[in-house]
Formats: sequence, structure tokens, C-alpha cells
Amino acid sequence: MPKQAKITYMLHSGFIVELDQTVLVFDYFKDPHHDIIPAMQTGKQIYVFSSHVHYDHFNPVISSFQEHVVQYFLSFDIKQNPEVEKINAKKVKYLDIYDEYASDNIKVTSFSSTDAGISFLVEVEGWNIFHAGDFNWWHWKGDTEENNSLAKNGFMKQMKKLDGLEADVAFFPVDLRLEEFCDLGVREFCRRTTVKQLVTMHNAQNAPWVPAKDLFEPEKDIPLWIPVKPGETIQIIK
Repeated sequence: MPKQAKITYMLHSGFIVELDQTVLVFDYFKDPHHDIIPAMQTGKQIYVFSSHVHYDHFNPVISSFQEHVVQYFLSFDIKQNPEVEKINAKKVKYLDIYDEYASDNIKVTSFSSTDAGISFLVEVEGWNIFHAGDFNWWHWKGDTEENNSLAKNGFMKQMKKLDGLEADVAFFPVDLRLEEFCDLGVREFCRRTTVKQLVTMHNAQNAPWVPAKDLFEPEKDIPLWIPVKPGETIQIIK
């Protein structure tokens, strides 16, 4: 029987992924369309993820969801935020870089980032879902050659850990502030992994990204969703 996933864009890098029996909430920042309330009332197993402590990826308001949440998976650097103490400690799992958590229902593996915190690979209900957090090839136009070289090296070092990764859905940053360099990271990530559905993120309130025709290698034809407005959804069947 086909499996279905409904993905809802909240804002920035924030998404709700609703599966048959599970709801995953990634990097809640703002929810202008108010989609989180019905998601919390589905009666499904709900897991909340925050990839790092930056305000646009971790919003302390997620503590108000805890009545409905089975488990929070938070990056190690979020411990420093005193607001996290509002969440029942029994429901919080802090993940270090290259950490792993597994239960009967879900498996979560963390990877490093090229900014703060971690990225996530979530295995649940037969789905493999990757959320990059702020992991990206951050090549800033106008920055020093040395800094951009360091950014490239850091990205390539982490990609060695991700080589061959298989994901039914991958959320990955395409930040238009990087201008003509905005797709460096997503190109390399998709070249070295197997992704069935790519979702772009980290471009809140900016113009829609128009991908280059040669974004993917000829042998790879990856469905691409570029959400723009909060509340937009996509249905995926596998």
C-alpha cells in the first residue's frame, strides 16, 4: 500500500511533515499560517526537532506543545538557552554531532553543520528524511578568499560523512543572499547523495529561487519543491 507524506511550510527552515502515524516538526521559528495547532491535534506521535540555538531555528514557544509531543530532539547548543527549561526534561533528547537515538518508532542520526548545531537524518515509518539545519556551502560574495576557502573545506569535509546518503525527502538551504553562489551547496549535496524529493529552505521573505537548468546531473531527475508562502503544502507518495 502506498505511503503518503504531507509537508507544510511554516517559514524559513520550519516544516511540518505528517505521515500516516507520525508528525515531525522541524526548526519551528514562526507559523504565520497557524498550521501547528491542527498538526498537534491529529492524535499521532509527534516529534519536534531544532537543529541549533539560533532564534530563527529554535523558538522557545515549542515548549507550549509538550502536552502533545512524545519527544524533542534538540541540538547540544540549545542547552545554553534558559528557555529550554520550560520543557519537561524527560521529553528532551539532546544530540551531539554524530549522535544517534533509536526507539521502537523512530531513529534519529545527527551530523555536523557548517554553521551552528547539527543536521538530522530521521528514519520513521519506512521514510528517510534529512533536514540540513544550517549545513550548507556558505560562500559569501565579497568575503575574503581565505574565509570562503575555509567554508568550502568545511562543507566538503562534512560531505564525506554524507556520501551515499539516501533520503525520500531532503530539506536543504538555498539562500539567495549568497547571490550567484546560492546553489553551490545543494548541487554538491544532490550529486553525492540519492534524494527522491528535494525541498529548499532558509530563504524567508525573499524572492523565489529560479534554479539553473543544469542544477542536477543528467542522470538525476529530482523533484524539487521551492515553497514561498507560509501554509503551502505538498503531498508525496512512495
